[in-house]
Amino acid sequence: MKRINQIEPWIGEEEKNAVIEYLNSGGWLTEFKHARKFEQMIANYVGARYASVVSNGTVSLTIALMALDIKGGDEVIVPDFTMIASANAVILAGARPILVDIDRTNLCLDLNLAKEAITPRTKAIIYVSLNGRCSDMEKVVALARRHSLFLIEDAAQSLGSRYRGKHLGTFGIFGSFSFSYPKIITTGQGGALVTDNEQLCRNILLIKDFGRPQSGVDYHEMLGYNFKFTDLQAVIGIEQMKKLDWRVKRKKAMYKLFYNLLQDIPQLAFINTNLQDTSPWFIDILVEEQRDDLASFLNKRGIGTRPFYPAVHTQPPFSHIHGDFKNSEYISQKGLWLPSSSFLTDDDIARVCTEIRKYFKG
Repeated sequence: MKRINQIEPWIGEEEKNAVIEYLNSGGWLTEFKHARKFEQMIANYVGARYASVVSNGTVSLTIALMALDIKGGDEVIVPDFTMIASANAVILAGARPILVDIDRTNLCLDLNLAKEAITPRTKAIIYVSLNGRCSDMEKVVALARRHSLFLIEDAAQSLGSRYRGKHLGTFGIFGSFSFSYPKIITTGQGGALVTDNEQLCRNILLIKDFGRPQSGVDYHEMLGYNFKFTDLQAVIGIEQMKKLDWRVKRKKAMYKLFYNLLQDIPQLAFINTNLQDTSPWFIDILVEEQRDDLASFLNKRGIGTRPFYPAVHTQPPFSHIHGDFKNSEYISQKGLWLPSSSFLTDDDIARVCTEIRKYFKG
């Protein structure tokens, strides 16, 4: 019986043919016309004026902070439960991440605790819409405005997810997306920043290309780096974007099927998910007891899973940070990501759920 991995990228014949056609055309590989087309597709899809592709999602967050002139001595609020890149980007930009616990109902930043964490040094909030979910985004925006803070949305897992019809990543001054291999569309690695601010978009372009206002002309207007994308990746990304609408629908259908097949198991819990707006990146469950034993059981039966991220403050680079992070710790210890590849069939999902039921029946 075939193995069902927790996640796999989905690259079809269209991507392969597009890459061959591009290479045969004599393309120079570096960021150029295909990257511009990919950017326009992203901007049009999410409803932003500008999009700029960069080397990965961590870099996109870092550039956002740099473009806002956030630096040493500044503080940035970050949820304690997130992929560690959210906090790492703050350090890479020279600022200090202030970890804040999450709301257990949606796995996103607790807005009341975030308000309490604001100091005169706080310059921004990185709001992570984890697995495509969010809280009341109007309240998120209001909190940032009330305290004159920049709102940066880490929407790495949220391409295809919205709040009341508005795409996540477009509520803040910047929205950051990721195209790493597990995401709903992938270019292997890669990320994008979206914004409606023309000057900030120009700042992005300068920062990611050595501070040069004109690529290939070695006059450096400001300090910059090499955070560029490639046209070879963009060729793949263009074909992936053409499939995004279908994949969004499929992710929602997959989540609904998993929920219907597992929701009566008392040892499991699902996070409340509005599938009208939310396209879950991964299928996630909370396992009240013996999560790791369940994962081992499934692995022996050819089914891959992945435990949730550990709370950021429990990791060695951040172990000096102390506080009350009870929700982050609880979620990290109970959460399990089930197989979530977009190409899984209903029969594949039924097989996974049958094995989970077997485990709990002993």
